[in-house]
This record gives sequence, C-alpha cells and structure tokens, in this order.
Amino acid sequence: MAQHASGVRFGMSDLLAGVTASAVVLPKAMAYATVAGLPVATGLYTAFVPVLLYALLGSSRVLSVSSTSTLAILTATQLAAVVPDGDPGRLFTVTATLTLLVGAILLLAAALRLGFVASFISLPVLVGFRSGIGLVIILDQLPKVFGIHIQKDNFFMDLFHLIQALPETSWLTLAVALATLAILVVMERRFPHSPAPLLGVGAGIALVWGWGLNEAGVSIIGTIPVGLPGLTMPDLALVLQLLPGATGIALMSFTETIAAGRAFVQKGEPDIAPNRELAATGLANLGGAFFGSMPAGGGTSQTAVIRSVGGKSQWASVVTAAMALATMVFLAPLLSWLPHATLAVVVIVYSVGLIQPEEFRRIGRIRMMELRWAAIACLGVLLFGTLQGIVVAILVSLLGLASQTAQPRVYVIGRKPGADVLRPLSGQHPGDETIPGLLIVRPEGRLFFINAQYVASQVRQLIESEAPRVVVLDMSRVQDVEYSALIMLMEKEQRVRAAGIDFWLAGLNPGVLENVRRSGLAQQLGEGRLLFNTRAAIRQYQQQYPLPDDRADRD
Repeated sequence: MAQHASGVRFGMSDLLAGVTASAVVLPKAMAYATVAGLPVATGLYTAFVPVLLYALLGSSRVLSVSSTSTLAILTATQLAAVVPDGDPGRLFTVTATLTLLVGAILLLAAALRLGFVASFISLPVLVGFRSGIGLVIILDQLPKVFGIHIQKDNFFMDLFHLIQALPETSWLTLAVALATLAILVVMERRFPHSPAPLLGVGAGIALVWGWGLNEAGVSIIGTIPVGLPGLTMPDLALVLQLLPGATGIALMSFTETIAAGRAFVQKGEPDIAPNRELAATGLANLGGAFFGSMPAGGGTSQTAVIRSVGGKSQWASVVTAAMALATMVFLAPLLSWLPHATLAVVVIVYSVGLIQPEEFRRIGRIRMMELRWAAIACLGVLLFGTLQGIVVAILVSLLGLASQTAQPRVYVIGRKPGADVLRPLSGQHPGDETIPGLLIVRPEGRLFFINAQYVASQVRQLIESEAPRVVVLDMSRVQDVEYSALIMLMEKEQRVRAAGIDFWLAGLNPGVLENVRRSGLAQQLGEGRLLFNTRAAIRQYQQQYPLPDDRADRD
C-alpha cells in the first residue's frame, strides 16, 4: 500500500471508492460542461486536472473537487456575455481565462487569510440562491429533453417560450430522455450513491447506437477529442471584462467547497482549514485553466459516494482522475454517441436537490424575516440572472445583518416568583414579577453608531410607560460599546437625572468598563451607580427604597 501526503495509506477501500465515484463524477462532469455551453470533453478535463491537484493539496480527506451544477450555470452566464456567438475557439480561450481568474482570486484570498468569507452569505439566503439556481438549470435543460429550441432571454420569458414550443416536441428525443430518467430515479431510490449516472449514460448510448436514433433526429454529442487535453493559453486582455463574474464564481466555489468538506468530516479526522482550502481550490483552478478545465469546486454528491463506499483518503480522488484519463484516451469514440437528452436528464435529476421547499418551510417556522430573505435571493436569480443573483444574495445577507444589528433586542428583566432567577419578561412567564419603582432594561449585542439611537428610543419609551425611580441598564449581554453609544449613554443619564430618575449601569465586562471610565461616564454617574451585576443593583435599590411587605427580603 502506498502512502498519501495526508498520512493515510492507499488501500482497496480507496480504490473501490475512486472507481465508484468516477461512475458518478464523469457523467455529471460531462453534463455540467453542456450546461456551461462547452463541449463534454471540458467536463472530462475538469474531472482530471483540478481533481488531481486538490487531492495533493486539500485539507479534506475525502472531498471530491470538480465541476458542479452551480458553477456550471454561473460559467454559462459569463461565457454567454463574452462570447454571444458561441465561437468554439473563442470559448476555449475565455474559459481558460475565467478559470485562471477564479484560481487567482482564491489564491489571493488565501494569502489575505479570508477564509471567514465562507460564512459571508447566510444559510437562508444560500438556500434561496441555490433554489433559484436549480430552477434556472432545470428550465435551461428542458428544451434538450423535448428536442426543441427556444429563444433564451430570462427565466420567465424562457418558460413562456418553452410552453409555446412544446407542440414541436421530438417524441423520439423525449422517449430517450424518459428512459434515462427512469433508470436514474429507480437506481437512486433503490440503491443510493450507486453509479446511476453511468448506467443512464450507457443506456442512452445503447439506444442511439443500437437503433440509429441519431439518423431519426435525436441529437448526439458528436466527435470527442481522443487523448490528453492540449495546452490552452488564457488571454489576459479579457481580465477586466471577466473579473466581476470570476469573483462571483470564486465565492460560490469556495462556499460550496467548505460546505461539502465540513459535511463529511468524521470523528478523529482533522478539521477543514478554510485558508488551506482557498489555496488548494485556487491552485486546482489555476492548473486546470491551462488544460481545458472549467471552474471547479467541491461537490457534495460525489463526496457522499466516496464516503458511502468506504473512501478514507484523497487516494480515491486520484483514482477518479485516473479513470477520467482512461476515458479520454480509450472511451472518447464511444461517448460520441451520447444523446444530449440523456445528459440533460442527468443534469436535471442532480439539480433538483438544489431546490429545497422543506428548508423554506423550516426557515419559516423559525423566523419569517429570514424566509423573506430566502425568497428575495431566489427571485433575484430568476429576475436578474445567476451572476447578478450572487450580488442580490450578498446584499440581502448584508441587509439582514444590518437590520439585526440596527435593532438589537431590548428586554425588561423580571424575577421568577419564589426563586433567585432573573429573566426577560415574556408571555411565556406571565407570573414573573418586577420590583415597584425599579426598571431593569437589558440590551443585547454590540452598541455602536448604527443602533445607539434605536436602543435610546426603546429605553425612553419604557421609562415613559413605567415612570420608575431607578433605571438599571443591565450590560451583561453587551460585548462592546462604541464611542457613539457612550455619548448616547451620557446624554441619556443627563436627561433621566433631569427628570428626577436615577440611572445605574450593571454587569459591565472589563473592556466596556474601561471605555466607560475613559469616556467620563463613570465620573458623571458617580459612586454607587456602577454595579457588579443586576442582583447587586436590586439589593442596593431595596436598601435605598425598602418595600413595606415581605418582598423586600427577596434577593
């Protein structure tokens, strides 16, 4: 057994996993190449060079890096914008430049240690974005299933054009597509993670070759170059034109890579290292750019196959790359009989999973606001396109973060009857009591210029409605107080004092306490108004304003 760089030896389990994964990866890679508007050979090249480079450099033991449905449709959008006439020679050059840029951006991000960007898009927004991508991909492939051609515009116009063109359906093409669909669905349901795509592709080739369906109008792939990919040189004059799209593709490549890598880490294995993943996927794309590859990233389904059949190391991906090489050298003539309808069905079946209605329902059960974010991200893709959809997704995430930051929770704190338990007043605990004349208010999060006025407004409304003797601002859930918020607190204290109400601070962490002292707020408050915690504030209040009944004895 050979020794891999990760320290895991190559064994029969990795050999089996690599061979099995190749039966899934290679047909899907060819299918995704057609999604991008590229020859199927590009898919094989993407399943060779990037897979091999990531296997040598990545931090995940089993992650498989090649083309994915999301990256394919993003690539398609960029290529269509730059090469609208689909000129083959121009397509190869633009693809090489785009892939090179994606790799360079990922490497730059690794050098700047921007691994945290993996969490830049919130999960609900990512769910919406992927669902929109899934709908776009499926609609994009449906004309090939029906054997028709439509004018491409935007999602809703394409749907309208598809419905209009349905009477022109090629029934033989549809029959081939349905046969492929039946094989994929039955195999995936009865034998999850089986080489269903390989069987579907094999069946499509057999139908066309055996019955001569290509002569009856069923469109096939046609000639595929035999042998190793040739050297393709990028055109640096295209850099500025491709840079915005490449940035979006790089972001999604890294996001998918990290998500897939983390999903398959098992107990005892090292954690995924985000910055190393940036470097590994960057070099995988950089190397692939010169050998006909399209942009690549980590794929969930092929990685799941590797895990399900016992793969333990990146040797499985090395085997997959070797199978891609063997396919290019020996099987290219056979693949020329592959019908476009079969590849379209492969794309559709493995893109349906991007659409997650149950995840939308789950988000809605927890937070309606985040459900709206997911819906906006989905509509952004459908209305404005895939690359613009990334911008919409990021903006929605940032707006969502800004709305949460600008309006932090501000609670009134009460006490559980008969117990030393302080908690926010809520409808779940209607019996919780407050101390007459004492208003305890607890803001949460960082207080700074964006939310200082909002918090001040909330506190003012509570004071006006409660008319307390003393207001205690419980700062135990505040991690930091910025200059603007400190000025707000000083102004609030002056207004409250002018109204004859005492203003106290309690539960300040060391950093916040230091800022309060430096700002002069501590001197303004004076002795006895900075309390260790809320319980200390309650005791001090009860000593200064004793109650006439036995509640005064509770602390």
